[in-house]
Amino acid sequence: MSSSKKTGAAPWNDSTLALLVHGYAWLPDRMRRSPDSTVRTRLLGRPAIALRGPDAVAFFYDEKHVVRTAALPDPVLDTLFGQGAVHTLDGDVHRVRKAMFVSLLEDGTGVAALGEYVTRRWREAMADRRQDRVVLFDEAAKVLALAVRDWAGLPLSDAAAADLARDCTSMVDGFATPGPRHLRARRARRRQEQALAGLVTEVRRTPEADADGPALETVARHRDLDGALLDPRTAAVELLNIIRPTVAIAWFAAFAAHALHRWPHHRDSLRADTGGSYAEAFAHEVRRFYPFAPFVAGLAAQDLTWRGDRVPKDALVLLDLYGQNHDPALWEDPYRFDPCRFGRPEGARDQLDNLVPQGGGDPARGHRCPGEDITVTALAAISTELARLDYDVPDQDLGIPLSRMPTLPRSGFELRLR
Repeated sequence: MSSSKKTGAAPWNDSTLALLVHGYAWLPDRMRRSPDSTVRTRLLGRPAIALRGPDAVAFFYDEKHVVRTAALPDPVLDTLFGQGAVHTLDGDVHRVRKAMFVSLLEDGTGVAALGEYVTRRWREAMADRRQDRVVLFDEAAKVLALAVRDWAGLPLSDAAAADLARDCTSMVDGFATPGPRHLRARRARRRQEQALAGLVTEVRRTPEADADGPALETVARHRDLDGALLDPRTAAVELLNIIRPTVAIAWFAAFAAHALHRWPHHRDSLRADTGGSYAEAFAHEVRRFYPFAPFVAGLAAQDLTWRGDRVPKDALVLLDLYGQNHDPALWEDPYRFDPCRFGRPEGARDQLDNLVPQGGGDPARGHRCPGEDITVTALAAISTELARLDYDVPDQDLGIPLSRMPTLPRSGFELRLR
């Protein structure tokens, strides 16, 4: 490795197959063998360099260093994010589009309202399923789809919302793999883009409402940097980039149940939490401890230097999310599940800055997900409801395979309501 620093050469051997085989473990394993927390490789034939740590977060989210335009391959856009999505933009165009999401997803009133919808829909669902065996992942996805439907102002029936839940989980489940899962994800995206584009067109046939309307109205009326409305399909893409991540909280809900099963003493702490501070800390620790996104990627905007190595223009730059969330240099005893690490006044802010399950940086100006407040609020609500729910956990396979992306307990976490 030291010779590569002197000569500027790098061992750019392709790791695409290794990533597909080893999943979440691939990059942290490579990082552990690296003397400088940097991995130099190739992915999909393109030179790639993977970074980790607070200085890497700052480096990665500096648009002079890393850009997103053309960084995401079509298979990811055609399943997870959508063609023309905000994730593919940079500069002022990105900031104007991103401001729409920030106004919806970081407004305290809006976030609280969605949390209330989640709690209401969860209680209704559990009341209807007494004495039933429930696959928590599936039930949480439907609850979240109903809640975001209500919050976003989507004129969908309960049956259509259930279809939306299945399609959104398919989009997330199939983006990182070839084969049938990927094909289902593509079909799901096409189906929902078409349906939501029709809703956008209907909204635009009516007079413009107040500026503080629901998400459907806001996205349908949004004007980009050039002053033009989004075309209906792109507007549908961006609506899905609010709906899909909300439904994807179902993954975290299954992990929350897994944590409460492994460490049941947290149930008492959640039940006794009247102010919500422990529930929020619990949600943060679920997001840190369990695997969600393995990394985020962009393209080198120009020839760069990182820790003495040349990074050629257009090389892939990866920010190691799963590895950073388990880095012993950043987290004391990182493989211990401990919500209290986010509840201590000293260092709590630094801990949150190091927490990157959905990316890092500034949500308003950079590419960090603006929906993190929604995720934490909804997950805290579901975790609290789980702690108060009376249920048994039947025998099942609760293993979490790190080779599968995205992963969750193999059984989806089945419970039997009392």
